[in-house]
Amino acid sequence: MNNFLIPANTKKSKLILGFFTPIDLVVFGVGCTLTIAMLFVFQSMTLQMALLVLLPAIIAAFLVAPVPNYHNVMQLLTNIILFIINRKRYYWKGWCIYDGKK
Repeated sequence: MNNFLIPANTKKSKLILGFFTPIDLVVFGVGCTLTIAMLFVFQSMTLQMALLVLLPAIIAAFLVAPVPNYHNVMQLLTNIILFIINRKRYYWKGWCIYDGKK
């Protein structure tokens, strides 16, 4: 009857902790390190200042957050930017003998 069972996420075992690539960990690590350094520099702060200090870690966490049909938000944004900046006019390159010319 040819029933095949294909795992839904076959590449998950190649990821670190099942979610992260090395680039994801670098982005998250840089954001957290920058936030920790800023916490040491700015000792007394207001609520607005605290939000600005925490902003690098929040942005890094947002970028590596998983989203459906993509690996994470960073990959989704990369695909959107590449779609916007790439060529929009597609040229015919078919398999017929005339190749779009007469």
